[in-house]
Amino acid sequence: MWNHLKTPFKAILIIGIIALCVWAVVPIQQKIHLGLDLQGGVRVLLQLNPSKDVPSINAQVQSQVEQVVQNRVNGLGVSEPVISKVGTDRLLVELPAVKNPDEAVSVLKDVAVLEFKIVPDKVRQRADADSKYANDPNGAYKDSGPTVYSGADLKGAQAAFGPSGQPQIEFQTKNPAKFGKLTQDNLGKALGIFLDKKYVSAPTIQGVITSDGQITGNFTEDDTIRIANELNAGALPVPVTIVENDTVGPILGKIDLEKSLYASMLGLGLVLIFMIAVYRLPGLLADLALIIYVLMMLGLLASSKAVLTLPGIAGLVLSIGMAVDANVLIFERLKEELWAGKTLRAAVRTGFARAFSSVFDSHFTTMVGAGVLFILGTGTVKGFAYTLFWGTALSLVTAVFITRFFTDVIVDNDLVTDQKAYGA
Repeated sequence: MWNHLKTPFKAILIIGIIALCVWAVVPIQQKIHLGLDLQGGVRVLLQLNPSKDVPSINAQVQSQVEQVVQNRVNGLGVSEPVISKVGTDRLLVELPAVKNPDEAVSVLKDVAVLEFKIVPDKVRQRADADSKYANDPNGAYKDSGPTVYSGADLKGAQAAFGPSGQPQIEFQTKNPAKFGKLTQDNLGKALGIFLDKKYVSAPTIQGVITSDGQITGNFTEDDTIRIANELNAGALPVPVTIVENDTVGPILGKIDLEKSLYASMLGLGLVLIFMIAVYRLPGLLADLALIIYVLMMLGLLASSKAVLTLPGIAGLVLSIGMAVDANVLIFERLKEELWAGKTLRAAVRTGFARAFSSVFDSHFTTMVGAGVLFILGTGTVKGFAYTLFWGTALSLVTAVFITRFFTDVIVDNDLVTDQKAYGA
C-alpha cells in the first residue's frame, strides 16, 4: 500500500513546505531583517579597560557590560540591534538604521555616573561663571563636599520639560526616607549635581524632597533623553574605549542591497540556464527544486528572525552552488548508468543511490566548516556561516528528496521515455 501512497504523501509534504515558506516570507520587506551594511547604521567595537575597582576583565565583567549596553541600546529605540562578545575583553555592537550615529556612539561609551554633593556658595558661583572650572574633575567636583547621594540610588529617570519649556530630567528615588533626610539636614544649602564629575547645576534646597526631584541645567532635549537613558540603564562597571567605529549611510546600504540582489539573481539565472542546457529534463526538474530551495531559505531566515547581511547573501549564493553541485553529481551518474545499458527506472534508482555518498560527504564537510566559523567567528562572519550552514543542509534535502521526487514522477508514469531528454 505504501508504494501507492508514497507519491501523494510526498507531493502533499512538498506543497505544505512551499505554503509554509510563503506564509513565513510574505510580505518579504517586513519579514526579512536587513543588517546595517544593507540598510545603514553603526558598527562599534568596544574595548573593555581595567580600572582601580576592577583590576582585570573576565567573562563576568564582559557580561555585565553587555547587559548595560543592551539596556542603553534599547533606550535608543533601535530595531534588531546585535551585540556579540569578541574574545574576553571586547564587545561588537551593531545598530542598524540609527538616525543619529554620534548620539549612539556617545550612549555606548559614556560612563553616566550621577553624584549629588553639597556645594559651597563660592564654588557654585565660580562654576556658574566659569565652564572650564565646572567641567574640570579637579575643579568644582573636587572643591565640593563628599558624595551624599548617587545615581545608583535612583529608581528611575525620565526626560521632561520644566514650566518654562526648558528640557530637564525628572527622577524618582529608591529610598525616599534617605533622600528626605538628606534634604532636611541641608535646608538652605546648594545641592550640587555632577554627571561624570562635571558640574551640572546646584539648586538651593528649599524644602524636604523625598521621592521625586528634577535635574535642571543647560540641557538640550537630546541631552535629557540620553542622560535619562544612561541613568536607567546603569553605569558601566569599567571604562570602555572605541577601537573601531564604522558608519554606513542608508543610501550606500540601499545601493549595496540592490547590487547584491542583482548579482544573486543573475547568478541564479545563469545556473538555471546551465542546468537546462546541459542536463535537459533533469536540469529543468533540478531548477524547480532550486527555486523551492531558495523559498525554503527565505522562510528559514524569516522564521528565525535572522539578520541578513552582505556576507550572509554571499553564503546563500555559495550554498546555491552546493545545491547545483549535488545535482551535477547525481545527473552525471544517471547518464553513466544509461550509457551502461540500464533501463530508465533502474538508471534513476542506481544513479541517485550511488551518488548519495559523494553528495553527502561534500555537503557534510561544508557544514562542518560553516559550523566552526559560526562558533568561533564574530559579527558578519557569523552571518556568512549561518546562511552557508543552513543553505548547505537544505540543498542536500532538495537534491536528494525533492529533485528525486520530480524525477520519479516523470519516470514512473512514463511521461518522458526518450533517453536523449535525460542528457544521454
